[in-house]
Amino acid sequence: MKRLTDLVPQEIKNIYHLFQSAIANVIYRFPSRTINVIGVTGTDGKTTTVSLIHHILKAAGVKVSMISTVKALVGEAIFDTGFHVTTPSPFEIQKFLRLMIKAGSKLAILEVTSHGLDQNRVAFLNFHSGVITNVTHEHLDYHKNYEAYLKTKSKILEGVKYRILNADEPSFAKLSAKGSGRLISFGIRKDADVSAKKIQNKGNGVEFEVHIKNSAREQEKLIVFLPMPGIFNVYNALAAVACVRAFDVENKVIVDSLKNFPGVVGRVEEIDEGQNFKVILDFAHTPNAFQQTLGTLKSRTRNRLICVFGAAGERDILKRPIMGEIAGKFCDYVVITSEDPRHEDINKITKEIAKGLEKSGAVLGESFWEVPDRVGAIKYAVTTLAKDGDTVAILGKGHEKSMNIGGVEYPWSDQIAASNALLERLKK
Repeated sequence: MKRLTDLVPQEIKNIYHLFQSAIANVIYRFPSRTINVIGVTGTDGKTTTVSLIHHILKAAGVKVSMISTVKALVGEAIFDTGFHVTTPSPFEIQKFLRLMIKAGSKLAILEVTSHGLDQNRVAFLNFHSGVITNVTHEHLDYHKNYEAYLKTKSKILEGVKYRILNADEPSFAKLSAKGSGRLISFGIRKDADVSAKKIQNKGNGVEFEVHIKNSAREQEKLIVFLPMPGIFNVYNALAAVACVRAFDVENKVIVDSLKNFPGVVGRVEEIDEGQNFKVILDFAHTPNAFQQTLGTLKSRTRNRLICVFGAAGERDILKRPIMGEIAGKFCDYVVITSEDPRHEDINKITKEIAKGLEKSGAVLGESFWEVPDRVGAIKYAVTTLAKDGDTVAILGKGHEKSMNIGGVEYPWSDQIAASNALLERLKK
């Protein structure tokens, strides 16, 4: 069903947002001229990378604030942003920046989406540094094709002093030709300014060497431990290290702060009520994130991997069977459920995901199930399917505190749903 806003061409909406940005900058007196802003974009890893940069800079004694999908930190004050908008409205952004200046912050780290860049929500904002974690399959319903998506992401590199880019990305050559300022690359497989070697799982995280080319092009080596699993988090850490090195943060501070990183809510977050299997929540909702997260969890699971996930309504439909196929590849059991269906029929969404599962060889009723009610799906995975040594991965919502059904935002928490299901099981 078409809504009134759907009838307005996106180009017209973008002009409207451009005027909003102009007015917001005037009202709040162009705050990005006073505070240095680090912009972080990418398909996956934005929130963790923003949080890592903030954590390291704060440990270095820098007065720093941040805005991410999960929360805004203005000095020591915390503002909840855990709904469905990663990049706030122009007025919210400029208001937060002005508050950061009042709080004495010298740096601000801002998580920026391709929608925020395309829709001019960050227009007239002077970025000091631009970080792009990766650019993979996502939001093609909006951008229409990968090239347009990549072009939009590259806007964050315009006029910056530093460009922080992933050397392992297929898009690296194209992105490195965009924007201005000094290029600092990071990576694992290819030669980069900041690279990781000898990566190994250790406890609840990963240990690796960080090799840094200094201004004299000489190699510096750090041995770091990050209490978050997965190669994808190694990339996030490398992006953060590459960024903070531009601000002359000492190596010891980097090593110590990475070791003590508290993690991010809804990002490989464990729910533990004393059960004999693991329950992990993660925001993974793209094919690349599925590949990385499920691959990591599979390698760390003693018995079976069980996954609960859905796909957002009125969003990129092409990725649904792709994610289904990836889940079928890594998981022993899968429960397909709802994830913000909006105005779409949830049964239509689950059927599209199921096509990918069936392609992987999964069988409905034997290795995967369709349970549209997310509470019921989590409960089924936790109380019926899970056994000793299993891992239950609940993906797609992570930190979010609402579920969009029929265009209405209803209170929601994967954390509460998982905890309640575990407590129910343990009472039996």
